[in-house]
Amino acid sequence: MLLGVLSPTKGSIQYFGQDFAKNKSGALQHVTFASTYIKMPWRLTVWENLKVYGTLYDVQGKVFDQRMERFLQFFGVWDQRHKTMNMLSAGQTTRIMLAKAFLPYPKIVLLDEPTASLDPDIAHQVRKFVKMQRQEYGVSILYTSHNMAEVTDVCDEVMFLKKGQIVAIDDPLSLARSVKTTRMRLLVKDGLKRIVKFAKAQNLPVSIDDREAIIKIDEQKIAQFLAKLAEENISYSQIAIDKPTLEDYFLQMSQES
Repeated sequence: MLLGVLSPTKGSIQYFGQDFAKNKSGALQHVTFASTYIKMPWRLTVWENLKVYGTLYDVQGKVFDQRMERFLQFFGVWDQRHKTMNMLSAGQTTRIMLAKAFLPYPKIVLLDEPTASLDPDIAHQVRKFVKMQRQEYGVSILYTSHNMAEVTDVCDEVMFLKKGQIVAIDDPLSLARSVKTTRMRLLVKDGLKRIVKFAKAQNLPVSIDDREAIIKIDEQKIAQFLAKLAEENISYSQIAIDKPTLEDYFLQMSQES
């Protein structure tokens, strides 16, 4: 709908203060899109694909050459520019799609899971590129992803949808902080069974990973819990407390009826 491919059944869309339905061509000159799941014409080379796209957005001549080389060099695919798209790997294709989306100095970019199925190093490179474009050119980016760590890294504001309804809008850290339960990890040399028994007696969820007891507990109650452990002469050699993350918020929200 934001690209004009589908018409909304109700409601309206505005770009730059104007009704999208009445100013579709004008708006789309400043809006671009990239997705891991959409492919470019496979018989054309990387250069040819980007040249066609640049022409559509009136990015030509030296400006096109300079931007294309800059992006392809950044992504490490400059030497692939004369290959047809069907000769590229999935990771290379994704990087070309991103170069295409940012080529025409867009004001708004819609990114649909741009790092899905990518190796961690390439995904990191993609996130770095997105943040760099936002900082350098002030591009507004609508970023959809199921990777909550990635969302926390990239996004200023997060919107959660559930059954078609908006259920939360806030910055990632504020949403994560709204989760009261933390994970406390205790490395135990002796007395692991006693810690498990003690945690269950306090109605606290507990799991075991090798010699580590992982206890879910309200952050406000950690000090009290540790004091009671000391009273019971239950000792541990290390402690770590995992702060709630955006993924914890997502899981909490998905489990709520």
